[in-house]
Amino acid sequence: MAESDWDTVTVLRKKGPTAAQAKSKQESSNIKAITAAQRRGEDLETTKKWSAGQNKQHLVTKNTAKLDRETEELQHQRVSLEVGKVIQQGRQNKGFTQKDLATKINEKPQVIADYECGKAIPNNQIMGKIERAIGLKLRGKDIGV
Repeated sequence: MAESDWDTVTVLRKKGPTAAQAKSKQESSNIKAITAAQRRGEDLETTKKWSAGQNKQHLVTKNTAKLDRETEELQHQRVSLEVGKVIQQGRQNKGFTQKDLATKINEKPQVIADYECGKAIPNNQIMGKIERAIGLKLRGKDIGV
């Protein structure tokens, strides 16, 4: 019994608030202060954070009005109609349909259709596959040879 120390006191405490709890508590106290100031009729100055609450990591370099005016600068270059006609003629000379040519080069038929009507953005790999399949040049000076 002599080993027991009756004079020691053990205090059990709760952990302090987490960072999220402290922040929400601070925000609620700020809201209370704002509403109290509004009730008193005081002038308040508010500012809105730019892109607050969004996952935007990059700044926009050009403003939207300038983008609207500069439509030609910001468009992708498309395949010319001349190249589309060469693809179509070469395909027909070989007796292929668009689907046949597409399966031969392991692409979707819509890709061939886009290249033939001039809607596709040129891709050198696809252009090379089509050149080998139809046996005609599609790039450079001697297109269609």
